[in-house]
Amino acid sequence: MTAISVLDLVPVRSDQTTADALAASLALARVADEIGARRYWVAEHHNMPGVAATNPPVLMALVAAATSRVRVGSGGVMLPNHSPLVVAEQVALLEAAYPGRIDVGIGRAPGADPVTGHLLRRGATGDGVDTFDADVAALAGLVRPEGVDVRVGSSTYPLRATPRAVSAPQLWLLGSSSYSAQLAGRRGLPYVFAHHFAGRGTDEAVALYRETFVPSEALPEPRTIAVANVAVAATSDEAHRLALPHVRSMWRLRAGTTPEPQELVEDAEATPLPPEADAGLAAMTSAWVVGDPASAAAELRELAQRVGTDEIMVQPVVGATRGTPPDASPAREQTLRLLADALA
Repeated sequence: MTAISVLDLVPVRSDQTTADALAASLALARVADEIGARRYWVAEHHNMPGVAATNPPVLMALVAAATSRVRVGSGGVMLPNHSPLVVAEQVALLEAAYPGRIDVGIGRAPGADPVTGHLLRRGATGDGVDTFDADVAALAGLVRPEGVDVRVGSSTYPLRATPRAVSAPQLWLLGSSSYSAQLAGRRGLPYVFAHHFAGRGTDEAVALYRETFVPSEALPEPRTIAVANVAVAATSDEAHRLALPHVRSMWRLRAGTTPEPQELVEDAEATPLPPEADAGLAAMTSAWVVGDPASAAAELRELAQRVGTDEIMVQPVVGATRGTPPDASPAREQTLRLLADALA
């Protein structure tokens, strides 16, 4: 059986408040827990009207409190926006509260527009990417129960993310390029490839990761996850219909237009995109898995076999129809349930 995990951007629909979107995501997390999903990760995006996932550690605390078994993590914390010590303190506290259930996925993209990114870094020059390698190393040391010893002049200063820790969250590196693959391999970290938005280069990046992997104390052998955008319904036609709002949101984002809350399905159907969008949409969605349960399960099994992983992380990219309770996302829940049954 191919294990599934879940990535949640906490989408905000046109009929929802932020509170509604959070309630819908917590309900989805409970479904993931119920079906035996291995992980439930939340993302980091800033200043986007259609996405409420701005602060992964806060969301992780909410999800962990609402579930009992699933591992909870970030997919990911965008490390250039934060001090490694602050991230370490946040996830160390979560690990203390929910031992053995906390993952921390780290990325180097800004997750924000240039102005917002500049403000997140408090006006610091540069984008933080040039220190990413060193920051990952610092975070890896800080999340360990023993912490790190910092040299200050001729003295050694002990630095611990939290006192009396007995376990550490699991650190993952996220990426969609050869840089991230090689860094994960060199650091002996598990690696997550963003197949859901890259769509290409998955096989090459994972192969490079395996070639460059150096065993570490935390990870003796390479370990990978591939992430896929997934929409599943009783029929393929219904799955494509439910995916339409997310497809249109992604097209607008890549076209550089102002992002808006996600449309309801009927509103998306009523206002076609311009004809020139067709080619772009076809290319953008070519790696998505959209269909009935059997065909979707077969595609995900093929992806897992090709990449060489026993785990696929799915982002349910389905919208809601008119009349759906604002604090619920039944189509996203249905995608997880149907997929779990088909993969079993």
